[in-house]
Amino acid sequence: MAETIEVLVAGGQADPGPPLGPELGPTPVDVQAVVQEINDQTAAFDGTEVPVTIEYEEDGSFSIEVGVPPTAALIKDEAGFETGSGEPNEEFVADLSIEQLKTIAEQKKPDLLAYDTRNAAKEVAGTCASMGVTIEGEDARTFNERVASGEYDEVLGAEEAAA
Repeated sequence: MAETIEVLVAGGQADPGPPLGPELGPTPVDVQAVVQEINDQTAAFDGTEVPVTIEYEEDGSFSIEVGVPPTAALIKDEAGFETGSGEPNEEFVADLSIEQLKTIAEQKKPDLLAYDTRNAAKEVAGTCASMGVTIEGEDARTFNERVASGEYDEVLGAEEAAA
């Protein structure tokens, strides 16, 4: 019967130490092979914390499923800052371009309730607002209004606006 281990690892930087080592040590899998596979599959996330699920069998075989990092982690990585604002209504820590926001929305879309890029971008903008991140130099709280007015149809998909 398959067993499952869930961990958060830095993309492309997993090693046999904690949190993987202690979890995998008592299992029949080759720890180094699991670490290498995780690093191969998470290399694109380069240091961003990524949820990973490892399913293994008693014969030592294993499979790895890589999730998408939390929205806040993707925003921090894309905008290049360490911590969100303590006062997101008044103190802004970074600014994202609409293209950066679209990139994050497309990465997160499978995990969101949104059915298209426009609505995924709105969800990401909500996280930006709570972190003190502006979009195109303006408060993220006004982003939904700008999307609704069609301001970003060309970037986020005008055909989706009609849906």
